[in-house]
Amino acid sequence: MSLVSAIGLVREAREKNTAVFSFVCIDYNEVRSVINAAERTGKPAIAMLLPEYVDRFSLNGFGEFAAMVRFMAEHTDARIALHLDHSYDEAEVRWAIECGFTSVMFDASRDDLETNIRRTRAMVEYAHARGVAVESELGSIGLAKDRTAEQIDLFTKPETVELFCRETGVDSLAIAIGNAHGDYPLPPKLDLKRLDEIDAVTDTPLVLHGGSGIPEDQLVEAFRRGINKFNYGTDVKRAYTFAIRDYLAAHNPPQSLDVLGIPAAAQAAMTELIVRKLALSKM
Repeated sequence: MSLVSAIGLVREAREKNTAVFSFVCIDYNEVRSVINAAERTGKPAIAMLLPEYVDRFSLNGFGEFAAMVRFMAEHTDARIALHLDHSYDEAEVRWAIECGFTSVMFDASRDDLETNIRRTRAMVEYAHARGVAVESELGSIGLAKDRTAEQIDLFTKPETVELFCRETGVDSLAIAIGNAHGDYPLPPKLDLKRLDEIDAVTDTPLVLHGGSGIPEDQLVEAFRRGINKFNYGTDVKRAYTFAIRDYLAAHNPPQSLDVLGIPAAAQAAMTELIVRKLALSKM
């Protein structure tokens, strides 16, 4: 099977009153684990690349990553889509589209509302002309380690959502309702009332970032109340790290060939975690 449409999966999730899972990946082992879990559960999944990882960790570029995921998708019966996560730069998004990403996130949420609308609308027009869907953001999701109770003013404001979606034509919208990226100092409490208010003013599918650490009962409720795409990353990378540590501890490094078993050990750990998470989706 070839790569499927990411927004097609998101819209299907909206019809089924649930969410499709989207995983931030850095390499073959993570993508392989996402596909393994999708095959085992029969559920679709989205592999994502976060642009900052490319430079920060000297990863393969957009083209190499897209080619790898495309090849892997062609050799599985699972429905796999390819998404570019937070990008703040128009040229970067255009390059991702050229490389074959099925959807992109253009994030101008750091700008004022008027500028965010103007820049996002232009990006949507460019992407739609090439058959690619665009996700955007309203509010400030930010990092969990920086989040305090006093930052509720950074949450997505329901009164701006209808205007933003109507003026930009964006395909999906990432919102801030108490979620954040990375490790939460304390378990978060999602503002489900705000989610209801946002969902009531738009038909645009809603996206929840910062999935690691959110209690599963809150996730299921959020899916039921309008979250149609769910981004997950930190917990998977933690499983990746611990699997390598455990494997090396059990095999008494640095014996010369011990490293050959690391990919299988890492994939097994990540696949098990992803399988458990995919069970939360009704797709």
